[in-house]
Amino acid sequence: MQIHVVQQGESIFSIAGLYDSTPTAIIEANELETPGQLVVGQALVIPIVGQFYFVQPGDSLYTIAQRFGTTAAELARVNGIQESMVLPVGLRLYIPDQPPTSISTNAYIEPFGGEVSEALQTAAEQRSPFLTYLAPFSYEIQADGSLKAPPLDDFPAIAQANDASLMMVVTNLSEGGFSAELGRTILTNEGLQDTLLTNIINTAKEVGYRDVHFDMEFLPPELKENYNQFLRKAKTRLSAEGLLMSTALAPKTSAEQKGAWYEAHDYRAHGEIADFVVLMTYEWGYSGGPPRAVSPIGPVTEVVDYALSEMPANKIMLGQNLYGYDWTLPYEPGGEFAKAVSPQRAIQIARENNVPISYDQKEQAPFFTYTDPQGNEHEVWFEDARSIQRKFDLIKDRGLRGISYWKLGLSFPQNWLLLSNQFTIEKNQ
Repeated sequence: MQIHVVQQGESIFSIAGLYDSTPTAIIEANELETPGQLVVGQALVIPIVGQFYFVQPGDSLYTIAQRFGTTAAELARVNGIQESMVLPVGLRLYIPDQPPTSISTNAYIEPFGGEVSEALQTAAEQRSPFLTYLAPFSYEIQADGSLKAPPLDDFPAIAQANDASLMMVVTNLSEGGFSAELGRTILTNEGLQDTLLTNIINTAKEVGYRDVHFDMEFLPPELKENYNQFLRKAKTRLSAEGLLMSTALAPKTSAEQKGAWYEAHDYRAHGEIADFVVLMTYEWGYSGGPPRAVSPIGPVTEVVDYALSEMPANKIMLGQNLYGYDWTLPYEPGGEFAKAVSPQRAIQIARENNVPISYDQKEQAPFFTYTDPQGNEHEVWFEDARSIQRKFDLIKDRGLRGISYWKLGLSFPQNWLLLSNQFTIEKNQ
């Protein structure tokens, strides 16, 4: 696969010619609704075998080979040039595909209003081939240890048809938010824990779940060891039933990190107890905060590196958002929340308002600003092929278990193309 960033004056035809591809292939791969109206700065994925690289000032075959995980001798061979050749700027080099890395993938899917919409069912059908786990969100713990189940509709059948395992997500959500008091009720009462685990096991067997995933957030800091002890008990019971157990972890960079979302999440203990964890490495830019990239590469990398200091890489799944936000400016604390947008919708907004897309090299994320018909200024940050590629590079560089997406239902076709091109997805674990 090739990532191409649209430049001023380019068309779908000129881009296709640049990579020996066809307009139809590019249109279909990127699900372009208006291929005659490309946005300057828009990142396209070109479906070719391997990729092309255009020599930049200061490049050598050696530095290019290092960048793409190959050798200068191999690049010279496939391009029919001498290894000692001084490369002219702008020279097009062909970079052959490297052997794919094997990873696990997960995607949460969240029905609303007590039913699974047709759009969500379609998303599950389209994306389950790319998934190790499909995770309906969520089973809400009740104060008596029972569970409030999400609507499932055809999710189990869809997962089975695509060799994906079901992940049972268990949360302390109550009335739309994570409840500290519900967490306290469960984590300080052994009898309620036993009832809860029995209900979890019965449900997992009935529905056909492979993994039980605890996403308990906003827990009081003093309950850290209570949570650890509960997870130890859960792991013993779930393992006896042949079930895996995983947890979701807030994005910490040290064991001493303060804050209601962080202190009860013990990375070292979760790494020892759980079969794997999901790092919630997103929401630096969030709907109620100021405009920023949702998952900037610097902070994401810091969380990953801290996690690696507490647990092995093969237990870590990187959390990744499949959305961006559209903020109305000026940002005011407590004011209007930003609107969530899919990457495809973000590009449409830029096109509709005739503004170019910029790319923040530090954050490794695309963004743009525009003025709506009412005269309001907006700032949009989202994900594109370039930003997701940086996360894939991080997964490969650190040898992580895989990636976990929050959440299905928002269109981002470039992600799935790049994922399937670079990774072998583990199935039926």
